[in-house]
Amino acid sequence: MIIGTAGHIDHGKTALVKALTGVDADRLPEEKRRGITIDLGFAPLSLDGVGTVGVIDVPGHEDFVRSMLVGASGIDLGLLVVAADEGVMPQTREHLLILQLLGIPQIVVALTKADLVDNDWLELVKSDVLTLFDQSQMLEPAIVSCSTRTQTGLDDLRAILSQRLERAKPRATNDLFRMPVDRAFTVKGTGTVVTGTVWSGELPTEANVRVLPGGKVSRVRRIEQHGHPTDFARAGGRAAVALAGLEVTDVSRGSVLVGDQPWRATMLFEAVVQVEDDTAATLTARTRLRLHAGASEVGARLVTAARSLGESRPMLARITTDAPLVVRGGDRFVLRLPAPLRTIGGGVVIDPYARRRPLPSLSRESLDKLSVNAGDRLGYMLESENTRGVRLEDVAIRTGCAAVEVQTLVDESAARVGTHNLFAPTAVEQAMASVRRIVAEYEISSPLALGVPARTLREGLRVDQELADISIREMQRSGEIESNGPLVRKTGWSPSPTQRDVEICNHLVHDICAGTREPPSVGELVSRFGSKVPGLLRFLERQGRIVQVETDRYYDRATLDSMIARLKSALVPGKQYAPAQLRDVLGSSRKYLIPFLEFCDRNGITERRGEGRVLRQTSVISLDTFQAHS
Repeated sequence: MIIGTAGHIDHGKTALVKALTGVDADRLPEEKRRGITIDLGFAPLSLDGVGTVGVIDVPGHEDFVRSMLVGASGIDLGLLVVAADEGVMPQTREHLLILQLLGIPQIVVALTKADLVDNDWLELVKSDVLTLFDQSQMLEPAIVSCSTRTQTGLDDLRAILSQRLERAKPRATNDLFRMPVDRAFTVKGTGTVVTGTVWSGELPTEANVRVLPGGKVSRVRRIEQHGHPTDFARAGGRAAVALAGLEVTDVSRGSVLVGDQPWRATMLFEAVVQVEDDTAATLTARTRLRLHAGASEVGARLVTAARSLGESRPMLARITTDAPLVVRGGDRFVLRLPAPLRTIGGGVVIDPYARRRPLPSLSRESLDKLSVNAGDRLGYMLESENTRGVRLEDVAIRTGCAAVEVQTLVDESAARVGTHNLFAPTAVEQAMASVRRIVAEYEISSPLALGVPARTLREGLRVDQELADISIREMQRSGEIESNGPLVRKTGWSPSPTQRDVEICNHLVHDICAGTREPPSVGELVSRFGSKVPGLLRFLERQGRIVQVETDRYYDRATLDSMIARLKSALVPGKQYAPAQLRDVLGSSRKYLIPFLEFCDRNGITERRGEGRVLRQTSVISLDTFQAHS
């Protein structure tokens, strides 16, 4: 677990950390020279009933708030330090606001330098602190008066810290590994080393990691926690990780170590945001802000459903950043104005992989649920992605739920599950409505067809292949549609020719039959009887009255039977016959002979050898199979 300090400059944060841990967290020469903390400091603290926890000491000066933000991200308890002789100061307020925006679950207040004031003054400062928390609409904190010079109150502070951390919710280790990097440096004989707080999951030595947003892959050579080697870096703890094959320039503060899971950086995401009253009315979509998430700081702009932010209340926003960022559903971030530098608000990531689209207008209740509930975030994404679907492998990252909770989340969402994607029930209903429309239109335009070709149906749907499969499968399961080979049709559908169709069919059969061994082409029949001829010919073929011998020509079934019988009776099996000889046998011109012979080849009656044909020894084939072969 991690404790992070917060508070105004020179209120005794570093001295308090040293008094509690025995470690001077000021490690930089300039910090020693100037007597102020400039960057993050780290120290282990042993607490009864809890064990060893990490303490992050942050700068208090307003010029180093960005470092404070890095240190405050991912902590389990905020230790707000207020000097009793000065009381609440500007950075006290800003640091408390940051802790609130980051959703730090517990805060303990240490009133340092208590030996410098009398009891009446001390009570006034306590009252000011409680008023500050009340104004921030935060729960009343535990307040401990102490002095690093006299050591009074330190045991009480340790006891309070132990008590609060004992009831802190443990972080999930059976989750996707992620560690924002807050320091990167080189150790002689070891190479590049990075440090950070493990936000989720666990990382073993010798494992491969990716460094985002750059994407470089490295192997974990060694892991240390609190200065001691360990086999795993686990969620909720500080870790120093030695990386093989990486230069220190390949990984810097703001980078994120992840495992092999499908993490990716983003420059556009959706979030629920809230900004302070004084600033809300002046912000527009063109206002440039600084966004702090984890150890990262990037430029950002935000767009809400309204024309401007207008008022201080939670709002759904689309945020675009100047540089790639690694965030997860449920992550909290802080927004600051670049000039003058000050914290104005923050928010919660709702969908890290959102796309540009009109933002819906949501109620306050819905926004509150999206901020805290992974199930609501999944439902929101399914609806917003609609027919595009949500990739199953992205659910843990996009919603912020633990990897082991994904299946339960999906089951509770009522989402339709494909091979790789999830779809909202409304998306499936939309696709099913399109299936009904396409089938109905096809029945009207092609009343003699046995159904819609499956390929035609899928192309007409214009949706993801998995969504098409799910929709068609559900409609088949309910008995609404049925499949007949490569065709899809409404259950119980059968061709229904009109009286005019019957008349044309009779004319077609007559003309084809009259043509005997040299029937008219489809084109000729179309010129005689109109554009419905191709469909009517297929209808007659399904009835068995005619057989398609080539693309543009059908034969009367009895005539074709006679021609094949004549061929079999005249040819000697195994003997090769030239086309001229076969023409004499059948009495057909070459224009009709060659397509007929190719038909016989396809159906196993003859076999082409060189320029001639040979009657196959086993050429018994029923004309009932011609439709399948032709």
